[in-house]
Amino acid sequence: MIGVDPEILKLMAQKYIWWKSPNEAIAMPERVIAQVMDRGDYGDVQRLVATVGNGVLREVLSQAQAGQFSARSWAYWHYRLGLAEVDRVPPLPVRVLS
Repeated sequence: MIGVDPEILKLMAQKYIWWKSPNEAIAMPERVIAQVMDRGDYGDVQRLVATVGNGVLREVLSQAQAGQFSARSWAYWHYRLGLAEVDRVPPLPVRVLS
């Protein structure tokens, strides 16, 4: 991901991806960003938005994997980023077993 400050991602990874070291977590910056989008407190979400911008957030949302977002966060971010109209939020990603 272009333009994502690794130091800010490391700080967020420490808080939101506690099961990995920050260096391991930032190897997948989209995972850190998705975790903050889903579970972040107000201050961290505002910092994330200011740091990465709406384009990156849209990209993370469009490539989300099953289980990364709660239904509430999924709807919020679609509305917040202008990706859905009222009552027209796309379904959450689902895991496909083959």
